[in-house]
Amino acid sequence: MKHEQMKLGDSPCKAKQRIADDIRQRVLDLRRSHSLREVAAMTGLSLGTVKTLVSRSGNFRDNAKHRELFSLPPIRESEESLPSVPELPPQEIVTGDREIDAVLWLHRVIDTGNAALIERAMEGAKKIKTPLPVLQQRYKQYLIDAYPDEPLAALGAYGFCDLERLAIAAIERQRLQVEAIARFGDRLMSDTPAEAFCVEVLAGLEFTGTHPPFDEASVAERFKAHPELIPQTLADCLHELKYWEHLHGLRSASCKEYCQPLEEASSREWFVFGLLAEIRPRDREEAKAVFRYLIECGRRDVIGADSILENIIR
Repeated sequence: MKHEQMKLGDSPCKAKQRIADDIRQRVLDLRRSHSLREVAAMTGLSLGTVKTLVSRSGNFRDNAKHRELFSLPPIRESEESLPSVPELPPQEIVTGDREIDAVLWLHRVIDTGNAALIERAMEGAKKIKTPLPVLQQRYKQYLIDAYPDEPLAALGAYGFCDLERLAIAAIERQRLQVEAIARFGDRLMSDTPAEAFCVEVLAGLEFTGTHPPFDEASVAERFKAHPELIPQTLADCLHELKYWEHLHGLRSASCKEYCQPLEEASSREWFVFGLLAEIRPRDREEAKAVFRYLIECGRRDVIGADSILENIIR
């Protein structure tokens, strides 16, 4: 009886040994596109056995090496990262209309990005008696009259009265500029290790000159040849996508000439976005995180979004 009990106690290890390598691999392959219950039904294994095989494989844990490469430099505290307090810009006569010129001055104050100065400017805006939309129309007419040979001159009045939105954007831009200095110093526009990796992997691919810049199948093949740096989970995918978004945000806020990322980096970003439709969520929370990302980043209507939704809700 004691001998039989020992055999029963050893059964989990022996059960593991009895599962052939090809079956174990089939379980892992199926898990990438099916739920644990679906894999159990398709293979005839118990749900517990499938969970054990998947867990012990380590293939469905967050990829630490991947996350290390696709991470921004840490913030360094230094005097360089502290913005100097700008002076109030001088008031100038631009149009000759005192109220319009007052609003144009408020625009210049807001453009400093300094929260304290902007707060003072917003208080000053309350003293202007004429409604701002009326002043915007007056400014638009001024631009049309002042620049008769420029048909687009009236566009200069766009956003003239939307001081609150401009203030929020200016303060956020200032915050990003400070963060960019704290993370990168004077190397913000230099290729990051992640960008250098993308350039190296896609070297030699023919540039299409359109969107996407390279053949998508070739891009996927090149990146998948480096499995050590492929996202293993949906959380990994979101981590990398947010890395690219954050990097672009820092550069856009700090450099007016910056308009778009490297073609190789853009290709990598869309490749990882596509993986959101391939990698199965580990749980409801991970699925919900992907759904929130699609909403917050405004990607619900882009090509591939339907496939992603089908992947996380089935």
